[in-house]
Amino acid sequence: MKEDNVLSFIKEVVNNTPSDWLNLTTHRLDIYNEELAKTEFLEKFEELFEANNAETAALSELPTAYDYIRLGHPLSTVLEWAIAKVNNLQPAQVISFSSRTVPILAVLRKNLFNKKNTRIIYTDDLPKSFDADLIKRVYGYHFDLKKIDSVDELSAFDGSTVLVSQQAHIGQVDLHPSIDFYIHDHANLGSILLVNGSKNQDYISKIQHVRRRETIAMTPINCFSALKQLIGEEQVNNSNSDVAANKAQVIATIKEITASDTNALVGSSGLSIQYAIMMGLIDDALEQHPGKDIKFIVPPNCYGGTNDQARRVAACVANVEVLDLHVDGNHDMVQSIDRVLDQVAKEDAVPYIIAEIPTNPRVEVPDLDKLKTVLSTTRKTTEGKDAIDPVFILDQTFCPNVQFLKENGILSTIRSISYVSGSKFPSGGKCTAGYCVANKEAEGLMEKIDKHLKLCDNEATDLQLEILAEQMPSMNQRIVDAYKNTREFVNFIKDTLPAAKINFVSEELAEEGFTPSVFSLDLPTKGATNEEREAHKRALNNKLITMMITEIPNDSKYCVSYGQLKGCYWTIPATSTQGTTKESDKDYIARVSVSPDLDLDLHKKVFADFVGQM
Repeated sequence: MKEDNVLSFIKEVVNNTPSDWLNLTTHRLDIYNEELAKTEFLEKFEELFEANNAETAALSELPTAYDYIRLGHPLSTVLEWAIAKVNNLQPAQVISFSSRTVPILAVLRKNLFNKKNTRIIYTDDLPKSFDADLIKRVYGYHFDLKKIDSVDELSAFDGSTVLVSQQAHIGQVDLHPSIDFYIHDHANLGSILLVNGSKNQDYISKIQHVRRRETIAMTPINCFSALKQLIGEEQVNNSNSDVAANKAQVIATIKEITASDTNALVGSSGLSIQYAIMMGLIDDALEQHPGKDIKFIVPPNCYGGTNDQARRVAACVANVEVLDLHVDGNHDMVQSIDRVLDQVAKEDAVPYIIAEIPTNPRVEVPDLDKLKTVLSTTRKTTEGKDAIDPVFILDQTFCPNVQFLKENGILSTIRSISYVSGSKFPSGGKCTAGYCVANKEAEGLMEKIDKHLKLCDNEATDLQLEILAEQMPSMNQRIVDAYKNTREFVNFIKDTLPAAKINFVSEELAEEGFTPSVFSLDLPTKGATNEEREAHKRALNNKLITMMITEIPNDSKYCVSYGQLKGCYWTIPATSTQGTTKESDKDYIARVSVSPDLDLDLHKKVFADFVGQM
């Protein structure tokens, strides 16, 4: 493949880039086959390349690439494809990151499990956030560091060799047989990792999974800049505003919304924030409670990213374990926490609880007074000593307006940290940045969390801060408006299909401030056996969703999204948000999220038509 053909085509793609590729966290949700999310976009893009067709209309018709921006998106896929082509690599061998340090951690993680040595060599300087001692002490990774002048001076090495180099330009690379992984550090854009040689192919999916769970891909606007640089054009100005002013406004707005005692930390995504929380708390436990086991207590059916990430962390760090916290359906969160904390106390371990309120996907809120009592209870070890008090880590993405951490509030006397996925209500779907805050009791933990957020280079980008500064002032009003639409839709479904089981907050909870705009729908089913009834219900789920997204393509989408500015989003958690959850804990029900702006009458009509066809 001639490089000039590739660059000529990329120049046309850059000139004709669909606006959605730059402005949305998800693209073409109406053309989305989850099983093909990693391959379908690129296959169709290759067809356009062969036909030399880079028209905007043709690009716009390409299906969704990956999911959100964590695993990838159209522009990251195009960037990786182009770099691969000019270096005679396969596109999968090129992986872009918003972070400049996480690609190094991704290789180290794989080698930890392979019991394989790693040497990290560099020609300039490593990213300032790379703290070798901290990585070895807290993350448990092993490696050697060496600065070199030229790769020609490298001696033989039994293990993986990672070259980290600061690059002024993006393009062709002089691949050397002694280098297994090239990490090109681009200060204002992120980093690009190249996997060299067939012997390292099995690293690719593992590195991509790190990007999906612990960070994000290079952001769309930065990929766009990188592509412009690749074709020799001037980079796009990613932000025309005052970064410091935007950050100050975002932090002030979050503080006002949450009524928290601490300033917020803002990361590149909700999972970036969660990763910093987990690693920061492990760091704190290693210092404050040396030698003690650390227990992360996590609902087994919660959002798949949370569940998967917690178990991934536990797999890496020797004294960390995940304990199941059953919270939905027939399980009561308060009783489950009480039971698990008793167990952890007897083991004299360090308890960290991660929970969603309301729960996902059943949208349940526990008795908060009882929750406070259970979390505040002083427990005893088997030796009769006071057990270590828990830290309650609250994912309140469904209700980011509820002031859990305010002074004299439900969680004010318990060490508590709250975090929110920014791709939902905070940005309205315009970026992935997330944030966390703490109450006064947990204030001392924020320094550690901040340290690991910076270590992983997972702070929000300048443009993400600009978007949050624009969007967050209207967030609470959007929550109110979306809730009104959701309540009306829920009431319509109850009247139209009384046999359906709907999981949504009660009117009483809504009056207390719990006004989510998501509900789950357990459709009535039939059959002689449990298997037949389950199969029939799943078929009904798919029929309903297909009708909605087919007949209302401008509003209804098949996606896990929530808190968007416009439309209605449908998913089946068992096949999306619970993708890494154990099969026995999966929930095969429909989850619906409603925005402040949609054609509600049309949604009612289509639902009524669906009921008529049951």
